[in-house]
Amino acid sequence: MVTRLNWLLQKGLNDMTAANDSKTRCSWANGELYIEYHDKEWGVPVHDDRHLFEMLILEGAQAGLSWITILKKRDNYRRAFDNFDARKIARYDARKVQKLLADPGIVRNKLKVNAAVQNAKAFLAVQKEFGSFDKYIWQFVGGQPIVNSWKKGQTPARTKESDAMSKDLLKRGFKFVGSTICYAFMQAVGMVNDHAVDCFLHKKF
Repeated sequence: MVTRLNWLLQKGLNDMTAANDSKTRCSWANGELYIEYHDKEWGVPVHDDRHLFEMLILEGAQAGLSWITILKKRDNYRRAFDNFDARKIARYDARKVQKLLADPGIVRNKLKVNAAVQNAKAFLAVQKEFGSFDKYIWQFVGGQPIVNSWKKGQTPARTKESDAMSKDLLKRGFKFVGSTICYAFMQAVGMVNDHAVDCFLHKKF
């Protein structure tokens, strides 16, 4: 009971801190979980293959859902999918897939779960061909983040870069990698800096 009370008190303090924070953020960064993700992760350039693979799978899992739904389930995904170890996931058999489909901690969509397994196989093939997934994926922005200057409501859902990335990923056997999903991935891993011009993080990355 004391532990629960302490948790509630701490949560209240965290919420008050977020509410009283004077920083100007992107308009979607509302609530403690979104604010933490926005401030510490979204738009930060990522070059670690495991992290890139994790974000690719999570962005695909988001299709048709809100990102907050995936963020809330992220720890469950890491547990269920062996911390996004592509080599392990590529070996998942039908029995493992059925186990995942019975896991309430993730999005239990058969197409998305099967896509994660297929994407792990395609991911390993890319690593073998290019030396790293990082080297392959960053080529779609010329190896450097594209810094945009969007105002509220101007951010596109896709770009010519995400179109090219989607086309090539699909050709290589990846699933759930349409251009809109690819652009969300590019935003998340810092391939593009889409922090609004009035956001305190716009000029940081």
